[in-house]
Amino acid sequence: MPAVVADPPRWHGEGLTNLSALSYCNRKEEDIQRLLKSLQLFPCFHCTAEILQGRRKKKRLSEKKYRMSETMSTNEEKKLPLNGRRAIPPNNSNDEENEVPEMEAFGLIPRGFNPRDYLRVEDIYMFKDPHEINKQEHHTDKYYNPKLIVRRGQSFQIQIYFNRPYKPETDRFWLEFLMGRYPQQNKGTYIPILVGNVLKPGQWGAKIIHRENNSIRLSIMSSPTCIIGKFRLYVAVLTPFGILRTRRNSATDTYILFNPWCQMDAVYLDDEKEREEYVLNDIGIVFHGNVEDIKSRSWSYGQFEENVLDACLFLMDKAELELSGRGNPIKICRVASAVINSRDDNGVIAGSWNNSYDYGVAPSAWTGSVDILLEYYSSKQPVRYGQCWVFAGVFNTFLRCLGIPARLVTNYSSAHDNNANLRLDFFLDDEGKVDTRLTKDSVWNYHCWNEAWMTRPDLPVGFGGWQVVDGTPQETSDGMYRCGPASVQAIKHGHVCFQFDSPFVYAEVNSDIFYTKMEKNGTQVVEKIDTTHIGQLIVTKEVGGDRMMDITAEYKFREGSDEERLALETAVMYGVKKQSIQDTTYQPQTDVEMDFQAQKAVLGNDFKVTITFRNKSRNSYTATTYLSGNIVFYTGVTKSEFKKHSFSAKLQPSSSSSFDIVIKSSEYMSDLLEQASFHFFVTARINETGKILAMQKAIVLEIPTLRIKTKGELVAGKETSVIVEFTNPLKQTLENVTLRLEGPGVLRTIKKQFGRIPMNSTLTWEIKCIPMRPGLRKLIASLSCDALRHVYGELNVQIQKP
Repeated sequence: MPAVVADPPRWHGEGLTNLSALSYCNRKEEDIQRLLKSLQLFPCFHCTAEILQGRRKKKRLSEKKYRMSETMSTNEEKKLPLNGRRAIPPNNSNDEENEVPEMEAFGLIPRGFNPRDYLRVEDIYMFKDPHEINKQEHHTDKYYNPKLIVRRGQSFQIQIYFNRPYKPETDRFWLEFLMGRYPQQNKGTYIPILVGNVLKPGQWGAKIIHRENNSIRLSIMSSPTCIIGKFRLYVAVLTPFGILRTRRNSATDTYILFNPWCQMDAVYLDDEKEREEYVLNDIGIVFHGNVEDIKSRSWSYGQFEENVLDACLFLMDKAELELSGRGNPIKICRVASAVINSRDDNGVIAGSWNNSYDYGVAPSAWTGSVDILLEYYSSKQPVRYGQCWVFAGVFNTFLRCLGIPARLVTNYSSAHDNNANLRLDFFLDDEGKVDTRLTKDSVWNYHCWNEAWMTRPDLPVGFGGWQVVDGTPQETSDGMYRCGPASVQAIKHGHVCFQFDSPFVYAEVNSDIFYTKMEKNGTQVVEKIDTTHIGQLIVTKEVGGDRMMDITAEYKFREGSDEERLALETAVMYGVKKQSIQDTTYQPQTDVEMDFQAQKAVLGNDFKVTITFRNKSRNSYTATTYLSGNIVFYTGVTKSEFKKHSFSAKLQPSSSSSFDIVIKSSEYMSDLLEQASFHFFVTARINETGKILAMQKAIVLEIPTLRIKTKGELVAGKETSVIVEFTNPLKQTLENVTLRLEGPGVLRTIKKQFGRIPMNSTLTWEIKCIPMRPGLRKLIASLSCDALRHVYGELNVQIQKP
C-alpha cells in the first residue's frame, strides 16, 4: 500500500474557502516539541505550515520554476486582475464555522498507522449544570441554557477522559478554543492553551488539578480581555505522525461573558449589591408620567430566559461587528445602540409615535424584552412597535445578558436639541399665544435611555464609570441612528469634547427654553428664559428595591451654583454654546408672577386647573390671559388642541388672585392618546405694560390598573393558578381588548384577546402555570385596546422550594 500524503493547505492562495489541515510538509518530532514549549511559536491555522517548511523550500522553488515555464503562455492569455490584498474575509459571525480536521498529518503517513494506538480523548465533561461548580462560581446558574457559560478572567473546570491513563512524561496535548469561520491567534478567535503548572492571572492557561484512572481534571483560566461569545472547544493530541483532534461536539461549546466580578475586566464593579442589581436582576422598573406625577411600571428583562443569550449574540452578528472587537464594551455598546432600532439597518425594533399600531403591537402592551428579542431572532425582521422605554428595556436586557452592568434611566422634561445649542424656542404671536407655525421645538414629558458601566481607556482618567447609551432613534451619529457611550462624568463637568455624542446628551439635560415674541418689524423680543425646566429630574430604580433613586446630581450641578456656571463655561469652550441673542431684546417681567396648577385627574372624569397671579407691585394691573390645552404624545408633539379659554384678570396691588378653569371629559376623550398626556400653554399679557408672562405644564391622567392574584400553593414544579381582573371605568364599551401576562421563572408570556368589555363590567382571566424557579418573583400584566392603553398590573410572589 503506498504512503498516504496529507492534502496541502488551501489558506493563502484560494480565498480561505476551506479549513484544511493546520500544516503539511515533513517535519521532525523535535520541531513539534520545540513549538509546544512556546506559546509564541504555537502552531496555529495560518502560521504552522510556514514555520516548519524550510526543509522543502528549495524543492518547491525548483518545482515552481518548472511549473512557471510550463504555464507561462497560458498565463499570458488569461491574466487575472491583480489583488494587492490577501486579507482574510471579514469574520463577523459567531455562528459560522468551518470544519476542523480530526487528523492533521505532518506529511507522509506510514503504512500501519492507527490513531487508536495513541492517547485519545474519549469524553469531555464540562460541569455545566446549574448546581455545579462552574455556573455557581461564575454567577451564570440562572441562564436557561444547557451549555457551559463562564465569565472571562476567572478559572473554570473541565474533566477529560482518555482511552488510557495520561502519562505527562510522554503524552502531549493542548486545548483549542475557536470562534467564527476563520480563526486566527492574533485576532483572539483561535486560542491554543498549553497545560502548565500554574495559572497566571490576566492570561489564558490550564493546569491539572486532579488525576484519577483514565481521567484528568483541568482548571482553565481565560483572559480578562478575551472576546465574548460562543467558543468551540477541541482537544488536540500530538503523535509522531500528526495531530489528533476531537470531533466537533456542540455539547462542549462554551459561552464566555464579561465579568464584573473580575478586577482586570473593563466592566468591573466593586459593589456586590450593585452587581446583583445591575447584572443579575431580571426585573426592572420604568418610570414615566411627568415630573409632578411620576408613574412606574415593571419591565421583565428576562436576560436568562431560553435562547435570549443566542439572540443577543446574533445582534452583534447583525451589526457586523468583527469578532476581534467583541472584547471591548465600548465597541459593543456603540454598535448595539444602532442595531436596537430599525431606522437604518433593519434592527430589532421599529419605532412608532403616531398612535397607529395596526400592523404590530402597541408599545404600551409589551411587558418585557424576551418576546421582542426572540421574535427578531426568529424572523430577522424588525418587531413592531416600540417607543423610548421599549428600546431602553431591550437594550438593558442585551447589556445584562452579556455581563455588562446596566440600568434604565428616565430624564423628565427631556429636550431634543437638533443642533446642540442648548436652546429651545417657543414663539408667541401678538396676543401672547404660542405660534404653532413657528414653534418647532418640543419638550418630551420624559425620555428613557440606558447607562452601562465600564472603563474608558480612550478618555482621560476619571471619565469611566456610567456611560449613557441610547437606542431610541433621535439623531444620527457617524451616519447612523445611535447614541453613546457618553461619559456621565464628562456631561456633568461640561467636557463635551469627548466621544461619543456628549453634546447631544448634555443638551437633553441642560437646554434653556426661550419664549420669544415676533414683532411686526421682524424684531424678536425674548419675554422669558426658563433655565430650570429641562432635565428637572433624572431617576433610576434603586439598588435592591423598587423605589425611585434620584441621580440628577450625577448629570448636573445645582442650577445657578458656581460649579454649574463653570460646567457651562467649559461646554462653551468645547464648542457647545447657547445661541447668542441677535436682533432680540430681553425685558423680564418682575412686578407680576404667574403659576399654574392642575387637580389630580382620573381618566374619563372632569378636572380643574388653576392659574394664580401674584402682583408684587403697588400698582393695579389687568392681565389678558390665554390657556391652550393640547393632547400630546409623550414626546411633547401636539396631536390636537382640545381646549381654548381666555379671560381678563384684575390684579390688585400686593395681592394674589386665582382663577379656576374646568376641563370636561367630553372635551378630551374622543382624541385622547395612549398615555393620556396633556400639555397646557398659559400666556398672559399685562395690558398696562405690554409685558408677557408664559409657562407650560404637562399633565398625565390616572389610568385604571389590572388586579393580579394567585390561587393555591406557590411551589416550584407544582401547578398553580394566576387570575387577572379588570373593571372598565369608562362610559363606553371597550372593544378588541388584548391581555398579556408574564413572569420570569413562573410563566412564559401568555396573550389572549377578548371581544368586548361593557362599561362598568369586570373581566376575569384565569391561567394555569407551573413555576420553575423558587424565590421572590414578579408577575406583570398589561391591557391594550383602541380606547385604552398603558393599563398595567403586577404582583410579587414568593415561590417555595418543593
